[in-house]
Amino acid sequence: MNKKLNRLKKIQAENCVTIILNTHRTAPDNQKEVITLKNLIKEAGDRLHETLDKKEAEKILESLTKVEASIDHSHNLDSLILFVNVAENIAEYIRMPIPVTDRVVIGDTFATRDLLRAVHLKSSYYILVLSQQKVRLLQAINDELVHEFTEVFPLENKGFKTNPGLESTFAARQTNLTNEFFNLVDKEVNKVRKENALPVLICTDEANFHEYLKIADEKESIFEMSLNGNKLEEKAGTIVKEAWPMIKAEIEKQNNSRKQELDQAVGTGRFLSDVNEISNAIKEGRVQTLFVQQGLFQPAVLENNFIKIIGENDEKPKQMIDDIYDELIEMNMDYNGDTVFLPEGSLKEFNGFGAITRY
Repeated sequence: MNKKLNRLKKIQAENCVTIILNTHRTAPDNQKEVITLKNLIKEAGDRLHETLDKKEAEKILESLTKVEASIDHSHNLDSLILFVNVAENIAEYIRMPIPVTDRVVIGDTFATRDLLRAVHLKSSYYILVLSQQKVRLLQAINDELVHEFTEVFPLENKGFKTNPGLESTFAARQTNLTNEFFNLVDKEVNKVRKENALPVLICTDEANFHEYLKIADEKESIFEMSLNGNKLEEKAGTIVKEAWPMIKAEIEKQNNSRKQELDQAVGTGRFLSDVNEISNAIKEGRVQTLFVQQGLFQPAVLENNFIKIIGENDEKPKQMIDDIYDELIEMNMDYNGDTVFLPEGSLKEFNGFGAITRY
């Protein structure tokens, strides 16, 4: 998902169409998406016909319809996003494990905010089920198993002996063999992380956890806590269910820490809440972090480089930015700024949106 996000957010071209909708994982509810998607595509078509000539609008609609036909709704997760741009030859979709707001977005860039939310809100991580004899590697999102790696993993320590005896030299040799095995495991884990750099939770006994940390090349990628115990024979899904409360607590801890950064910045001259001030600061490369309340969207128009917010009851112009926060998030990413999504209500005193500047 990170790779797709990075690729799509770089696209800048006229008539980037993004269609976003909630979906269901099981039948018969997942058949409702067929109608919902058709209605959203019709909305996109109506809007395209208002601003483009018929031939160009129909070409984009044809591409949308082809993507629609390729979707098997029996494999849906919690949401679905379609991305289409004829000029860039992009026509694809992605399933996501987060709820969204159904909508059509048409602009010079794709609406990638929900992809970013999926990366940040749904905690994806690896679980390294570790022992001195054997190692398994799982990937999870929140409390759900994504899959267990079966090509390189499970890895077995062929040099491990179950009855080492009392000789100190033999024990020392076993320790060296274990360290060599852990080092091999660490290298294979980092090969996986090179493709998808998720954090790692280690499931093992305390002694093995500390020994592994001694040899780990990327210690910063490993959670400070571990899931204690030998769970080599347990089902992968059961391990994930047991690991999730620990991961969830860590996420809440990190969110609270990030919120404190915002609170501390207020009154120091490094806090901004006005969208135009934030936009200008982003263009100057001064914004370090954007803070966005989950579920917050704001239509706007750009008039002489000034962002004008469109109220709920205001007339919606044809040339409209569907979500100004999405635009600012993407712009800030281009300047290596980050974004923190916080639970609904946690940014109430800032009207749901704020920024910390670098200086």
